[in-house]
Amino acid sequence: MGTCAGCVLLAREIVGDEDEIKLLNAMDMKVERNAFGRQKESFERRIEIKGFFEPYNAVFIRAPIIERVWGKCDILSEIDRKIVAARQGKFLALSFHPELTNDLRVHEYFLEMVV
Repeated sequence: MGTCAGCVLLAREIVGDEDEIKLLNAMDMKVERNAFGRQKESFERRIEIKGFFEPYNAVFIRAPIIERVWGKCDILSEIDRKIVAARQGKFLALSFHPELTNDLRVHEYFLEMVV
């Protein structure tokens, strides 16, 4: 599970910074760092996540967006047509920080993926 900067590292492609960041090439996706803005543009938003019955309160801090996915990478959540969660096999990429909430559903989802 890659959250925020970890989401960036899981990608095959990145917008800009190509020479500065070594990607893991684990997921068929292209990401853009800090796409929602800098620290002062951090926010919380209730989002729909594929497979969740209730909205999830996501915390975004200098969050990336997943610009596009292809191959076996599936979109799990979007905000205003911007991808903020994706899954490919046993990899989960999130633009937000699930560890900053008391809602354990994302962590439970991830555990179910890898067990």
